[in-house]
Amino acid sequence: MYKTIGVLAHVDAGKTTFSEQLLYHTNSIQARGRVDHQDTFLDNHAIERARGITIFAEQACMQIGQDTYTLIDTPGHVDFSPEMERAIRVMDYAIIVVSAVEGVQGHTETVWQLLRQYHVPTMFFINKIDRDGADIEAVMAQLQKECSTDVLLIEQPLHIDTISTPVKEWLAERDEQLLDAFLAETLENHTCLTRLQTMIQEELAFPCFSGSALKDIGIKEFLMQLSLLTETYYKKEEAFQGEVFKIRHDGQQRLTFMKAIQGTLHVRDEFTFGEASEKVTEIRLYNGHRFETVQVVSAGEIFAVKGLNQANVGDILGSSLTPQPYELIPTLQAKVQYVGQQHIKEVLKIFRLLEAEEPSLRVVWHEKFQKIHVHIMGVIQLEVLSEVLKDRFSLTITFGEPQILYMETIASTVTGYGHFEPLKHYAEVHLRMAPTTRGVGNTFVNACHADDLSVGHQRLIEKHLFEREHHGLLTGFPVTDIQFTLLTGRAHIKHTDGGDFREATFRALRQGLEQAENLLLEPYYRFKLKAPNDFIGRMMTDIQQAAGTFDAPILTEQQVILTGRAPVATFMGYSTVFAAYTNGKGSLSLQFDGYDVCHNTAEIITQIGYDKQADPEYTSSSIFCAKGKGYSVPWQEAQAAMHCIK
Repeated sequence: MYKTIGVLAHVDAGKTTFSEQLLYHTNSIQARGRVDHQDTFLDNHAIERARGITIFAEQACMQIGQDTYTLIDTPGHVDFSPEMERAIRVMDYAIIVVSAVEGVQGHTETVWQLLRQYHVPTMFFINKIDRDGADIEAVMAQLQKECSTDVLLIEQPLHIDTISTPVKEWLAERDEQLLDAFLAETLENHTCLTRLQTMIQEELAFPCFSGSALKDIGIKEFLMQLSLLTETYYKKEEAFQGEVFKIRHDGQQRLTFMKAIQGTLHVRDEFTFGEASEKVTEIRLYNGHRFETVQVVSAGEIFAVKGLNQANVGDILGSSLTPQPYELIPTLQAKVQYVGQQHIKEVLKIFRLLEAEEPSLRVVWHEKFQKIHVHIMGVIQLEVLSEVLKDRFSLTITFGEPQILYMETIASTVTGYGHFEPLKHYAEVHLRMAPTTRGVGNTFVNACHADDLSVGHQRLIEKHLFEREHHGLLTGFPVTDIQFTLLTGRAHIKHTDGGDFREATFRALRQGLEQAENLLLEPYYRFKLKAPNDFIGRMMTDIQQAAGTFDAPILTEQQVILTGRAPVATFMGYSTVFAAYTNGKGSLSLQFDGYDVCHNTAEIITQIGYDKQADPEYTSSSIFCAKGKGYSVPWQEAQAAMHCIK
């Protein structure tokens, strides 16, 4: 049986040390490494060892009985959380490591929410119980309050024929049949174990264990429980499907890491990407940085393949399903600063390669200015990126000050008209544009009849709407949350080619924006602040000054909890300020909470200084033809000049 187990935690909770112990006790490694000694098995990149943090999600193999486990150690720092999220999507089970001293921290809550979003059965391990200030009972109370009331502390190891009375009572409280048997003193251990396995799988129970990874306390016992409580079921007989979760490069060779969801994959199997077909030329099973080549893999296994250069992170090979979008997205961008000998286009190629490995990096090329921008989660990510570029490509790169990533939308429904008819070209597009629910993104509805425009041309218009992000009028940042409805259009039997509809579609979109009420959007955090009661006044004042809002305070005898929303722009540096005035006694949790109306629109528009008339990629005017010559019609007059009547 194949099982993929992920280890996740807030930074410095002891996650990597915990993973080392699991590998050691399953004879996967001969010696246990330590983060402070820079010799851990999974943090095998020089940058990780130098910084003492996990940056890349790496996997190792271990055997427990008849089961083969892939253990994935994930980054704990928020700047690298997209790497963690991609790994979560291929996990069968997750283990959240929590410090017995610090308890539930900001990133712990982010991890928990992501695991619930992706429905990954979860266990907890309370680590560092040997440390001064360790309080298992207090941490359990936190977990049950902040995460779930169904967190179950297992103090005595479970066996097939031995289930402790507290665990039986806990199960009986949640199952009437078990309760009747418990009261009648006929409740069997096997029944309890089977029910607990099912409840874990259904996210109705979250077992919690304790120990010390550094001192090797409770690790062997946890491994026994892990084997006992986890079950996986895969359809090996079905056609192959595999989810891509990581791209790496071995020299010039591209490695596509994936998990087999069902079926089997053989060397020489072929996949189609659009009009191109590619074959799997090699299959690798990785254990840390080491690997072995195999001819076939089956459902449940994690592996890497060579030969697939078109597959992207998130793709599900062998399926027509649209990949599920990721929850964590960057809210900052930074300009690449390079003054070396290589041409900037060569530097761009290197950034494109890194973008394939880290899709959230999102490399943006500005042709007019010959500039590169990257989207990032935080400043530490830029520092690591500079080191990667230096070590792997011998490039010395610096970055400009990170800036907020804004977006734009519309607040009114309009119809945009676009016509493109220079000599021997012809296309016309009518698009209704309506605001939709915040966070949905851009969507498409087709209301065009095939008598007006062929199905092929209709699909072409839809393709052009989604082939790239489109600039808004206020700042040039992308437009979002708009429902595009294709009303009608027209082609010429002789003079229309594909590029004509691209021109007409972009002009219709831009002409619609000219008519609409445009809104500037900025990213927001959902925050949770916890601190001693003495600081409640300062906390409320700071939130208000940051253009944030908060819910009614939750007060206890010792502390206050404030939850609410605030712009990323005003709150991203608040953790340092908060830690300083609470003397480290407060805790701050930040989670990305989507985009909403910008709190200082006029200031940002002035600051960015976008000139909609000077954007080389867009125009709101249409092109018509008369007497064998094309002429421009400004957007205000375009509707009256259109050939279609709708």
